[in-house]
Amino acid sequence: MTNSVSMKDMHKTIAKLEKFSGQDFRRWQKKMHFYLTDLKVVYVLSTPCPAVVENETLDQTRSRSKWENADYICRGHILNGMSDSLFDIYHNIESAKELWDRLEAKYMAEDASSKKFLVGNFINYKMVDARPVMEQYHELQRILGQFAQYDMKMDETISVSSIIDKLPRSWKDLKNNLKHKKEELTMVELGSHLQIEQSIRDMEKCSVGGTKTVTGSSVNMMEEGESSKAGKGKRKSGKGGGKVKNEAGPSGSKDPGKQSGMFVVPTDNSVENYYVSMISESFYVQDDDISWWVDSGATCHVCKNLQWFKDFKPIEDGSLLKMGNVATEPIKGLGSVNLVFTSGNSLLLCNVLYVPGIRKNLVSGIVLNKCGYKQVMESDKYILSKHGTFVGFGYLNGMFKLNLDVSFINNFVCMASTSSSNNCGKSELWHARLGHVHYKRMKDMSKMSLTPAFDLNGEKCKTCMLTKITRQPFAKNINRDTKVLELVHSDLCDFHSTPSLGNKKYVVTFIDDATRYCYVYLCHTKDEALEKFKIYKEEVEFYHGVKIKTLRTDRGGEYYDLVYFQSTGIIHQTTAPYTPQQNGISERKNRTLKEMVNSMLTYSGLSDGFWGEAMLTACYLLNRVPNKRNKITPYELWHKKVPKLSYLRVWGCRAVVRLTDPKINNIGQRGIDCVFIGYPENSKCYRFYVIESNAYVSVHSVIESRDADFGNEDRFTSLPKPTDMIASSSNFGTSDQVTVTPPEPSEPRRSVRARKAKSFGDDFQLYLVEGSRNEIEFQYQYCFNIDEDPRTYSEAMASRDAAFWKEAIQDEIDSIMHNNTFQLSDLPPGCKPLNSKWIFKRKMKVDGSIDKYKARLVIQGFRQKEGIDYFDTYAPLFLNGELDEEIYMRQPEGFVFPGNENKVCKLVMSLYGLKQAPKQWHQKFDDVVLSNDDMLIFGTDQDQVDTTKAFLSSKFDMKDMGEADVILGIKIIRGEHGITISQSHYIEKMLNKFNMKDCSPIGTPMDPTVKLMPNKGVTVNQLEYSRAIGSLMYAMLSTRPDIAYAVGKLSQHTHNPGLIHWQAINRVFKYLKGTMDYGLTYSGFPSVFEGYSDASWITNKEDYSSTSGWIFLLGGGAICWASKKQTCITTSTMESEFVALAAAGKEAEWLRNLIYEIPLWDRQISSISIRCDSQATLAKAYSGVYKGKSRHLGVRHSMIRDLITNGVISVVFVKSQHNLADHLTKGLNRDLVKNSAIGVGLKCKIKGATYMSMKFSRFKKLGLGFDMLMKDKDIG
Repeated sequence: MTNSVSMKDMHKTIAKLEKFSGQDFRRWQKKMHFYLTDLKVVYVLSTPCPAVVENETLDQTRSRSKWENADYICRGHILNGMSDSLFDIYHNIESAKELWDRLEAKYMAEDASSKKFLVGNFINYKMVDARPVMEQYHELQRILGQFAQYDMKMDETISVSSIIDKLPRSWKDLKNNLKHKKEELTMVELGSHLQIEQSIRDMEKCSVGGTKTVTGSSVNMMEEGESSKAGKGKRKSGKGGGKVKNEAGPSGSKDPGKQSGMFVVPTDNSVENYYVSMISESFYVQDDDISWWVDSGATCHVCKNLQWFKDFKPIEDGSLLKMGNVATEPIKGLGSVNLVFTSGNSLLLCNVLYVPGIRKNLVSGIVLNKCGYKQVMESDKYILSKHGTFVGFGYLNGMFKLNLDVSFINNFVCMASTSSSNNCGKSELWHARLGHVHYKRMKDMSKMSLTPAFDLNGEKCKTCMLTKITRQPFAKNINRDTKVLELVHSDLCDFHSTPSLGNKKYVVTFIDDATRYCYVYLCHTKDEALEKFKIYKEEVEFYHGVKIKTLRTDRGGEYYDLVYFQSTGIIHQTTAPYTPQQNGISERKNRTLKEMVNSMLTYSGLSDGFWGEAMLTACYLLNRVPNKRNKITPYELWHKKVPKLSYLRVWGCRAVVRLTDPKINNIGQRGIDCVFIGYPENSKCYRFYVIESNAYVSVHSVIESRDADFGNEDRFTSLPKPTDMIASSSNFGTSDQVTVTPPEPSEPRRSVRARKAKSFGDDFQLYLVEGSRNEIEFQYQYCFNIDEDPRTYSEAMASRDAAFWKEAIQDEIDSIMHNNTFQLSDLPPGCKPLNSKWIFKRKMKVDGSIDKYKARLVIQGFRQKEGIDYFDTYAPLFLNGELDEEIYMRQPEGFVFPGNENKVCKLVMSLYGLKQAPKQWHQKFDDVVLSNDDMLIFGTDQDQVDTTKAFLSSKFDMKDMGEADVILGIKIIRGEHGITISQSHYIEKMLNKFNMKDCSPIGTPMDPTVKLMPNKGVTVNQLEYSRAIGSLMYAMLSTRPDIAYAVGKLSQHTHNPGLIHWQAINRVFKYLKGTMDYGLTYSGFPSVFEGYSDASWITNKEDYSSTSGWIFLLGGGAICWASKKQTCITTSTMESEFVALAAAGKEAEWLRNLIYEIPLWDRQISSISIRCDSQATLAKAYSGVYKGKSRHLGVRHSMIRDLITNGVISVVFVKSQHNLADHLTKGLNRDLVKNSAIGVGLKCKIKGATYMSMKFSRFKKLGLGFDMLMKDKDIG
């Protein structure tokens, strides 16, 4: 069956491969190697068939059978890739490797003669006029490519010069021009020059009796013809093309929608001629007043928007601009235009023609050349420079479009369209104020005197057209309820791909069917929907005095709580499967809300992360806009009063807000610049975001006020769209280049003002950046930090989670006061109080969401003096123990006791940070049990577990957290195949921290071909490098043995890291990106306790040291591993292997003693098998004979002999390809890395369980009693 499937695959792949007939063997060999690699059978070409041995195990039999099958497939592919004549010669060869070697021996020997012919072909090649030059250029490129195939290198400069010399005689001018260029040309640049010249020559050939346009898919160049109509005029050079005069003549037909090229047509032969050409733009259907496009054949610049001109002179002599299809446009004036690139550089264009009827603004490439500018067009990119100085760039979009800063012209266009009509301006302003609702609703509001009267005929909003386009609606049900709360519609909307700035990912809506009044709640998860409904139910039922009768939702699982609905008497209606039309009210409301949000964000220029605030504001506005059914606002039906809308403002506009009375100075500024962001419910004021700080209000604060000046309600268009970036590591991006950025700004502070009945603050955070473009780009990369924990008390109080940090601080203070840790007293004379510090930490759940906010008060014990303030120190982890010395501390920041401001805290119990605190806690805790404040309790008897917890609770203030799912950032997952521990969320956070979340995954953590040497060049940021090593090391020590060698090797260069070392770290990040979901799986079998040992001799050429590696497995997964640089110099492979074996033996003895303390087995543990792939080391370990050549191994040899004699370990031989410690001593290829990972128990998690490889399932399952793993945290 396997062979038949393989033959089918063979026919599919070989059909794509050109048959080998004896020519171009190297090319065919590479293609064939790619196919064999893709089929995973290429290893048979380098790996011999496993030998048949006596008493062969099942695995050995399967391994040999797999090799034979792969060899059969590989040989078949090679034979089927050959011509029939060669097939008849080689089909009798039995193995793929022998066939491959025979072909190499025969056809590789012909390379010497092939190289001679190849060099002769290139030298004797001559270009001719009879064939297209680009076609001949590509042939020469192919010959040069064959040079590299035969490992013959030719300098690019020599290649370019040789091709220039081979150009035909008719290209003499171009040849001389290219030869005398100061800059050295590349092959790509030469091809661009030849392509442009070829295009010009092709158009000259097509020009018969006048100018003729040649259309094409790329650049279509035009030159002045020699007909009598256009040839009599003279061409006048000058900047910008000069003036155009035309006395009289017919205007001609006009059809600008099909223009493909254009030039100025004079009506008199004495008039000067100016010609322009442009790329075919028949696809272009919309006017573009803003963008500028490069026309490589134009002789003058052309502009269609008068707002661009710095100075302008009208032309009224009847000059016409003629299109390629004989249509014409009048020339209205002449002036100068200043273009500002996004780089900050500006380009002044003089004598620019004003032609309002054209579709695009054009920059003349010919004029730029005459003015000394260099233009490079390659790889869909246009680069403009002058005298070696970069000016700007553009991108290919049909034509090359310049990348300009058009913010000021956008304002001009907006102002022009606003001032064109007073009524139109009012309608657009109110359309924006009302969140881009439909114009029909605005017309109804105007009739109801809710808004000013204005003309709405033919009004269209471009923002709405771009964001609200959708398909036709479904049929509607006209039967509706007429009583409030008779029927409530609800639906959940998913924004998971774009979390809000408060990390909310869902929106739940509740719409009353009778009034269409809507409530909106933002949620972190779907599970919160039912809780939001309970909140909604309590509020609306109390307000109206009636009960909700029916709730209609789709068939989502968020409302499947039958007990709750039965207890409240609410009828829960659900739609038919896959029929959202039955819940049309909610679906249409969600669509309307999302369209409004999209329009508001697009119009205001705010980032997509603000959709949460925009959603709440959109709901607020929709409740005050009449709907089709009732022709009256939902607000009026719900509250029984008409809403007043005169206070509405455009969301996201600027405003100047008056400071509150306590903050107003008698002299100086009384207001502050802000951005309007919404309306607090049940409050007559606005919400603003501060964008300019002063002595009383910090930037990024949120304030509420009714005293504000909105000016013209200009939309705030300079706001950036931030992305998730970790500011502390922004110096290092996803590329291999090292960039330098300014220091990190402080985190935005959140307002501490009390919230109203319904607040927007829980999901609100706004990031604004002002200044020049460079300043914006600098600030932008730091402004969206959501993962870093606060480092100081002030940062915590200024963050968006200030309320949660306050709660965590209060819990810590309550715990301290409950334990009587300190008491207030006066400071004795001669004593100096110590300072304290708050440490903040977000505790994460197994799914990566936040579990709790933790605050810890620590004392700055580094100011203590030995012998006075403390005597003994040891143990790193502790809680509060009694103190023997008198220690005084200043009152904690943020918790100064009123009336006792001058007093200090006399410590009765030890605090984190005191140098003697570990000793005091150890002294107290040693009487009970040895552990720390994060504790795991596991066992096979639930009664014993409960007894242990009760005993600890009697001694300490302990909180039972239930079954363990995460501990110290390590997730614990139970599945049908056992227990898996993983750090996927930690790895994801680490990738975000170092800006590697969008990197491309890679299959190996270390490149086997790269040898890391000490840095002798430019040093990268040592602190950032150390942070990366530390982050990787925690993952390596906990759950990822597959990166142990890479991390150990890279950590040796922490003192002086270079660019190559940072690139190697990026490779480890890329490997973790692709294996993020890997976790160590403990299935309980095999129950054998075994280890593997290996060494790599002289891995460090600079000091001739070797690398040791060992790993121990139990229950199907690794429990201990290491990859370390050996501290001694070994003179042979056997010695380095023996040093590694001795280290593994010491580790095995310690692990064996540890397991004795854990009663997992009722029988004595047998000796631990340590598998080694060195026969010499194995013989030395069991030999008791003295040998002079190895006498320096005496201590290690004696130790190993003693461990073997006492039955602690046994040393067993294993082949290198089966040694699971091999990846701990060297870099391996992708297949070996993957096999090693599977061998040590690293498997990919699938829906809470893991894939169990059948390759390693050769033992019967044996449970070890880990099914009752428990977790207790936060003792004290």
